[in-house]
Amino acid sequence: MPTELHDGVYDITCVERETSRIRAFLFEDGTLVDCGLPDTTEALLDGIDATPVEPERLVITHADGDHVGGFDAVVRDYWVDTYVPEGVDLDTEFDPDHRYGDGDEIGPFEAVHVPGHRDHQHALINEEDGIAVLADAVSGADQRGLPKGYFHLPPGVYTNDLNRAEESLERLLEYDFDVGLVYHGSSVLSGASDKLDDYVYRIP
Repeated sequence: MPTELHDGVYDITCVERETSRIRAFLFEDGTLVDCGLPDTTEALLDGIDATPVEPERLVITHADGDHVGGFDAVVRDYWVDTYVPEGVDLDTEFDPDHRYGDGDEIGPFEAVHVPGHRDHQHALINEEDGIAVLADAVSGADQRGLPKGYFHLPPGVYTNDLNRAEESLERLLEYDFDVGLVYHGSSVLSGASDKLDDYVYRIP
């Protein structure tokens, strides 16, 4: 069910398991970012319906199964415009309406290419509202048994190129945002870009 993490920002957690949590993010402007697994689609749709927001667009950050599984169902139920990164092939009934790349504007967000976890992965940043959807460029530190409220690189076993993933964090530091939303572990809801800067550059 949805949790309003920030004004007009909803975390729709579709399922929470011992080793993972599947979620999507819905914003008051009608932007839905990612759409869970195929077997969490019913929970996703129920979560959307439990918010006051009618989705207008679906943006896919990257094509892992836990981010694209509800694609067809969301299109079928809400007839949203769909945005998928360039160079990604989806095995879906509906073709994407738009392909996007680094620097493109999608609703109130700017797409920022952050390869490493996946080569085509993008974060979505709305500097005006101070909000960033960080895809799987980082995880919440509590995914790795550390305190909530901080970031950590995604586990190497799930990442194509961990060195490149770390290098991509510098792209995110070009932006200022207070809220950093992640799919694994807990999101960072205050001082997010400063905490990311500390994680990348702090020298003991």
